[in-house]
Amino acid sequence: MDASTELFQKYRPRLLGLAYRMLGTQADAEDVLHDAWLRWHVQDKASLDDPEAWLVTVTTRLALDRLRRAKVERAHYTGPWLPEPLIETQEQPDTQAEQAETLTLSFLMLLERLNPEERAAFLLREVFDYSHAEAASILGITEESCRQRAHRAKQRLHDERARFTTNLETQRRLLERFAQALQQPTEENLRALFAEDAVHISDGGGIVTAALRPLLGSERIARLYLQVAKHEDGHAVRRQLRTLNGAPVLLTWADGQLVTACWIECDGERIVAVHALRNPEKLARLAWSLSNASA
Repeated sequence: MDASTELFQKYRPRLLGLAYRMLGTQADAEDVLHDAWLRWHVQDKASLDDPEAWLVTVTTRLALDRLRRAKVERAHYTGPWLPEPLIETQEQPDTQAEQAETLTLSFLMLLERLNPEERAAFLLREVFDYSHAEAASILGITEESCRQRAHRAKQRLHDERARFTTNLETQRRLLERFAQALQQPTEENLRALFAEDAVHISDGGGIVTAALRPLLGSERIARLYLQVAKHEDGHAVRRQLRTLNGAPVLLTWADGQLVTACWIECDGERIVAVHALRNPEKLARLAWSLSNASA
């Protein structure tokens, strides 16, 4: 490995962490890093005072361009769009310098509420710990504009996060109870798991059956999973609790195929939000990554 490649690899986990948090899918993040590498490959390294700053700037701006395009595409996406889990590898995004919570799927969902410019400013300032002046330089905007964007994003995310507990053990315990309830489901034992105003969001991508809008209320969610149980009857179903993106995720396999990846939000006692990833294309990538990670 030459010195140029070695230097890029040194910063790769940080760059991947930034791109993934910006875009919500590992495939898009990897594409951004590939483009950044191509630019790095032809860059005159001797002219750089700070190679890391150059790489972060290029990666951020490439991710911003891709996110702007993705926002347009997601506006025409069939039903809700959910992020894709990141499989831990030796090249996983660095979580020592950054907050591990900001890699969770639930947090990525919150980031979707921000516009691309707010998202970038917030991540650079609050997650990757750049000063407002440094973040402004990376984004090519004034320091005051960067400060305003980061502040608006932080306030918006704070208001949303205050509604839920981030206790991972509580989430795991409720997901385990959810999985147990699905073994012999009744409307009563399912409803007991959910808050009365719970919401269910599913991403089928227009490929498989999934609600096109969020489903509201414990009664409706319980009935949904009673129907799911009926459809599973006669199939070899296996449920597996895994830690993905630093938080518990319930995987459901039917006849050897991954059909759902589910994560939750809770208030400490009951489930207040269910996110069910059912898009076969996203699940195929996840299953492939899981298989490679265990190989």
